[in-house]
Amino acid sequence: MHVVATAGHVDHGKSTLVLALTGIDPDRFEEEKRRGLTIDLGFAWTTLPSGRGVAFVDVPGHVRFLKNMLAGVGAVDADSAELARLEVTDHVAGTFLDRAELVMVDGPAGLGVDELKAALDRLLARTPTAEDRDRPRLWVDRSFAAAGAGTVVTGTLAGGWLRVGDELQLFPSGRRVRVRGLQSLHEPKPEVGPGNRVAVNLVGVDHDEVGRGHAVVRPSQWHPTRTIDATLRVLGSLDHRLSRRGAHLAYVGSGEHPVRLSVLGAEAIEPGRQGVVRLRLPVGLPLVPGDRFVVRESGRGETVGGGEVLDVAPVLPAARARPDRSVDRVVAERGWVDAAELERLTGERRAPNVGRWVVAPDVVAELGAQLRRMVNDAGPLGLDLAGLDDRSRALISGLDGVSVAGGRATADGAADPLADHPFTEALAASPYAPPSPSEAGVDPREVRELVRRGLVVEQDGMFFAPSAVDAVGRIVAELLRDRPHGVTVAEVRDVLGTSRKYVVPLLNRLDATGVTRRRGDVRVAGPRLPTSTG
Repeated sequence: MHVVATAGHVDHGKSTLVLALTGIDPDRFEEEKRRGLTIDLGFAWTTLPSGRGVAFVDVPGHVRFLKNMLAGVGAVDADSAELARLEVTDHVAGTFLDRAELVMVDGPAGLGVDELKAALDRLLARTPTAEDRDRPRLWVDRSFAAAGAGTVVTGTLAGGWLRVGDELQLFPSGRRVRVRGLQSLHEPKPEVGPGNRVAVNLVGVDHDEVGRGHAVVRPSQWHPTRTIDATLRVLGSLDHRLSRRGAHLAYVGSGEHPVRLSVLGAEAIEPGRQGVVRLRLPVGLPLVPGDRFVVRESGRGETVGGGEVLDVAPVLPAARARPDRSVDRVVAERGWVDAAELERLTGERRAPNVGRWVVAPDVVAELGAQLRRMVNDAGPLGLDLAGLDDRSRALISGLDGVSVAGGRATADGAADPLADHPFTEALAASPYAPPSPSEAGVDPREVRELVRRGLVVEQDGMFFAPSAVDAVGRIVAELLRDRPHGVTVAEVRDVLGTSRKYVVPLLNRLDATGVTRRRGDVRVAGPRLPTSTG
């Protein structure tokens, strides 16, 4: 469904027109009916001749209620604004309404209403429907307590679907809430898609804790921001330049917020010109590049202009910032960006190119070259990956010319210095009285790698061949077959023909691996005792 917002001066008959089109009076309050003046947002809907549904947001035209008007148009497609009946052709010449179809309508008399419905049908047929980006966001324009239901908020849904039972998050509070029920055009719905007016019954918040200008989104999908960089086109009708001076208000989504405004790259923006500004908000809002806003100056009571968000989390100081909508710029300024965070920052999905990150090409090249040097400097044993951070480990595993195995990185084609290592041969040659690394003249780094690979067993500072440990296990199993109540260190020592110095570490190893269990001064069978001495 499309949502159309009215726009125009007070007393120009916007509400009367909506009533003529839909049969629904958008003025909800008694004061509005008594004064003949729209004060707050009104809502109505109808079915066009083609069968296409359309909803209307009727907004106030009086300057005193400008805040309410901007709350209603915050989620409406810019193309839909072409429907606004503003001025005659010469007043819109050179504007985006220059080629807009004009329909003469007399709302009270009902003249031209059918023609306007047909024109609406033609317009909506060529207007894109709201895009489903699987990132729903509802700017709240009303909040109230419904009898027997609790808190209800309304707004125009954009970006994705809402479903009964969804867990959502409110901003700026950050509070988690749950969807108890949904209605669209007064009809209960199990789910509602983007581009529809929707009433959401929320669990987890009182109605007086959420109001106009707040937003409802899915948790972890948005980057709530208090600082944005944006374009700003200043109205040509202004009689002064725009600078940081003044009490500025930004109308974002459905809310009005006081902001601090800085002009980037210049001291001021001339009337009729576009510049880049940094806005600092008083609260964190779930914004994304492409969001539009209006700026007013409250002291002068004038509308300054309108703009588009470029960056929701600027990292460069104002003097150096050159914002645009480019995702590559966001990545380049940060170097490394988690892919999920990049989508929150830009609204666009990029596949990670290193681990879970999207990394700037120059950063990949620089760190890749550094890691290659570290691999070459590490020598034949290779680089121990345990000494690297997560980012370096993710990058090194994909580097050309580098092989990663067993927690170490080596240059492709490098010979394995541990293959048929003389220390393993020395341990196998003297299994129950093995030499120490110093006695064998072995580099301690090579010993650690032999142990890590399982080519050497370390126990209590002693080193053994794995085959020696297995052999002792079989020998102890044979002894326990004749001595089920346990064997002593001395008995094992005598069978092995070695000293207590080596037997105790060997038996401790069997205890640690479940082959035996220590019970006082003897070892008894453990759950992994070999069943055959084969």
